Formats: sequence, structure tokens, C-alpha cells
Amino acid sequence: MPLPNGRILAAATAALLLSACNDTGSTGPEPIAPGAAVIASNITASRTLYKDTLYTLQGFVQVTNGATLTIQAGTVIQGDFATVGSSLFITRGAKISAIGTATAPIVFTSSRPVGQRQAGDWGGLIIIGNGIVNRAAPVILEGTGTGASNPAQEYSGGTNNADNSGTLRYVRVEFAGYATATDAELNSFTFAAVGSGTTLEYLEALYGLDDSFEFFGGAVDGKYFVSYEAGDDHFDMSEGYRGRLQFLIGYQSAKVVVRPGAGNASSDPQGIENDGCNGTGCTTGQNSTPYTTPVVANFTIVGTGTGTDIDPTSGGYGAILRRGTGGYYVNGIIARWPKGAIGVRDSTSTKLRITDGIFDLRNVLVVESPSIFTAASAGFVLTDSVARGIVRDASATTASLFTGFAMPATTPASFDWTPPTTSPAATGGLATFTGNMATAAGTAVIGTTYRGAAAPGGTKWWAGWTTYAKN
Repeated sequence: MPLPNGRILAAATAALLLSACNDTGSTGPEPIAPGAAVIASNITASRTLYKDTLYTLQGFVQVTNGATLTIQAGTVIQGDFATVGSSLFITRGAKISAIGTATAPIVFTSSRPVGQRQAGDWGGLIIIGNGIVNRAAPVILEGTGTGASNPAQEYSGGTNNADNSGTLRYVRVEFAGYATATDAELNSFTFAAVGSGTTLEYLEALYGLDDSFEFFGGAVDGKYFVSYEAGDDHFDMSEGYRGRLQFLIGYQSAKVVVRPGAGNASSDPQGIENDGCNGTGCTTGQNSTPYTTPVVANFTIVGTGTGTDIDPTSGGYGAILRRGTGGYYVNGIIARWPKGAIGVRDSTSTKLRITDGIFDLRNVLVVESPSIFTAASAGFVLTDSVARGIVRDASATTASLFTGFAMPATTPASFDWTPPTTSPAATGGLATFTGNMATAAGTAVIGTTYRGAAAPGGTKWWAGWTTYAKN
């Protein structure tokens, strides 16, 4: 029987070829060997993965020793379902060059057949840079250090927020998030102390067990992210993260179905969950510096609505901003979050970021949520929300905001996130940034006259390379 994508070389023959193809990181030549290949050892010298070979990660594979892993457009890499926690780590000093295209994205996925895949089938893609975090060393990455095959990965102690860990462009991570220990799930994409020299564009996290995109410190920027059905939060930033993110889509219709024994899905997934500092190593508690001060612009965050299996007592927020976080949140849409749109917590830390002028919310449209600010905001909401352009439209529906929207939805045809001209999202954006927001945004993030992740009549930047599946 032919192998996937028309490959006709038998897997056994490919395995023989593989022994000469330097999967262990030797420095000899790398012949192009179509077929199937297993990567079960660390990659210690630069190498390339080719689009005509189906690769399977077995175990916790690390790119080390300053090596660069290059992945051709259209390549598929499977996390082995049968190998506990199979993951790919780009360690500090190493790089990844994974440059797909809209018609040939690079896909990290489960090794199980379509129709049987579940959240937590494998670990995920983890990049560790030399950026700065606000926790004192040593800080070990959650989900690592569980045994000799999964050594502890430290990401604290970095000094260079301009560090370069490579490029991810048109990359999709599916069915990831395996928990290597109790309450220690990996994420679909983990960016630990990753610097701004790294390029992140056109990334999708699909049906993972923990967070879709998690940023621990550092200052990496990113554009054009899609998160579909997160096991926990869609976008999670903490520990002094200072990057700029623009054009983000997050969609949640229900709790994910988890691979048995792989961990637990959160009962309270949020759209955005940002923290300052929390846990060991926070020398001045939630006020440890550098503060978490991202710029998050043009986000479309759609939740489950009511009547689902999301716990209404503890979760269901479009954004929870807490534990001393700052940041600038502008030109967004928050829709269908049953508990409320925005919760601002912690009066002795987060409130100080507001007083200091390094926390701001502007031009956010709230639809099908009971309130703009929730009871979790502990009484210190932005009382001038109308002047800031934060509006709850009680008459609009989520579907009315977009050209095409279905709930639930499982195919690319279900979505066209472009706002029609009649949509309230087509206007109401902040076109010009001023003050601290302008300084933080720099040239990486631009103002828009619309709200949300898509421009009226603009490019459908998610088309062609994203997909939507639950198994």
C-alpha cells in the first residue's frame, strides 16, 4: 500500500535509509529519503526535515548544541501516541527554521488516525530562548524534569530580550498538551524566554490539552495566530512577557475531549489569561520586575456561550488580567463568554499597573456576554470605559459580526472572520496610538479603524492553511 502523500517507498526501506540520515545529529551528508522516518534521539547538529518524508517524534526530542533544525514547507511531523509525552524542544542557543506557506503549511500532529485523535495525544512544540523573565533562577519549565528521558529545562537567567530562536511561519500544532505529571500539561506552543529576534507568523493551535499559546517572559512578537478549541487558555502571557501580538483569533465551543491518562481539561478555559509574577522566585511577589506588559491588538475571542460544560462559577471569561500584569489591549472583540468579558484582579498589584499608566484597555467590542467588567474585577474597573471605546452591544449577535460564522463548527468553510460593512466590528477601532501605548507598540503593531482580527474587505489571512477538527 502506498505511504501517505503518494510515497511508495516501504517504511522498512526508509528505516534502513534513515540510519544513514543523521537523525542522531552526526555531521555527515543528509540524502533526501522519501518515506517514513523516526526521530528518537536529540538533534545535536544542524539538519533538515523534508516534505516527502513523514516524521514521527518518539520521546522528548531536543535540538541542542546550537544546532538549527530546518523544516521544509509541507512537512508533517507526528508526535507518537504510543510514546509518553513525545515533544520537540528547541533549547536555548538552538534555532528552528520552519517556514511553510499558505498552501503548504508545516503540521505537527498526532500519530493516531483521523477520527481517533484527542487532545493530549502528544506533547507539543517548545522553544526556549535567552530572554528575560521576572522570576529568579532556577525556574524549570512545567512538564519537564520528570525523568532521564525528559530532563529539566531551565528558562530563567536569560539576559537578551532580542535573542533569536529562529522562524515559525505557517505552522500548525494539533492534538498536543500531554501531561507528563499531574497538573503539568505541556502546551501546543510554548515560548519560554523567547526574544524579539525570533519570527512568529501564521500559527494555529488546534484542539490541544493545555494553553494554545503560552509566553513565559521574553519579548517575542507575533502576528496572525489562530487558536481552535483550547484545553485551557487560548493566549497566556506571564513572567515579564513584553512582546507585541496582533491579529489573533480564539474560538471555543466546549471542553475538549482528552486522551485517557493524558491530563485534565480545564473547566474554565479563558480567552486571554495574563499574569505578572506568581510562584517561587518572585522576589517582590506580584510586583516583581520586569512587569508583564504586552501589546495585544486586533483580537477576536469567541467563547462557548451559555448551556455548555464550562464551569460558570470559576471560568468563562474573555480575558482575565491579574497578579500584577500590565499591558495594552486594543481593537478587540470579546464575544459569547458566559461569565463576562473582562476580569481585572488584584488590587495591590494589577491596580498599580493602571495607576502607573502601563495598563490600558481601549476600543474593545463586547457581544453576547453579560457585562464588560465582571465581579472578579474587585471594584477597580476602568470607569471611563465609554471614553476608552469599550462598548457592550446588547443588540448584536456574534454571527452578525462576521461574514461567516457557525457554532459549533468543524470545517474551514464554517468561518469567514471578515466583518461585513454593516457589522459593528467594521468600525470603532483606534487608528492612532498615543502615549505609553504608542511607545510599547513601536512599529510592530499598527492602529486600525476596525475592531477584531480581520479588516473589512481585507485579506482573509487565515484562509488555506488553517483547519478545524475535533478528532
